[in-house]
Amino acid sequence: MSRLEPGQPAPAWSLSDADGRTVSLSDFAGRKVIIYVYPAAMTPGCTTQACDFRDNESVFQQHGYAVVGVSPDAPEKLATFAEKESLPFPLLSDPDKEMLTAYGAYGEKKNYGRTVVGVIRSTFVIDEQGVVELAKYNVRATGHVASLAKQLKVDLPA
Repeated sequence: MSRLEPGQPAPAWSLSDADGRTVSLSDFAGRKVIIYVYPAAMTPGCTTQACDFRDNESVFQQHGYAVVGVSPDAPEKLATFAEKESLPFPLLSDPDKEMLTAYGAYGEKKNYGRTVVGVIRSTFVIDEQGVVELAKYNVRATGHVASLAKQLKVDLPA
């Protein structure tokens, strides 16, 4: 499994959002985008992470970053998740795990000491030209948004 490195062109993708509309990486051309990958909507860790991005999305936007979440969940589940948690950014569905695999966010990982195959909680920052600025793998659901903001020199409210 290959992982993305800063300076590489981000692999292109087109995925369905919670409403069934197609969203592509090219839709963000000219803007910076934070793509966060999570294993499953409506699970405790993924809810914590999504709400953390929700609570800070406007600050990221003020610094020129769009936020997008990606998981293998069906669009219907993503719609329920977005509505339940009032998530203002797109949640994208990758049921075939093609984008997740291309980004190195699907494969072997450790889970409670066992090696399993699944979604690797990851975050990618893609610049205005579609180049990987940051690729973080095996991130924690709790505290990750604050850590990311610090790396991007974005001051979050206290």
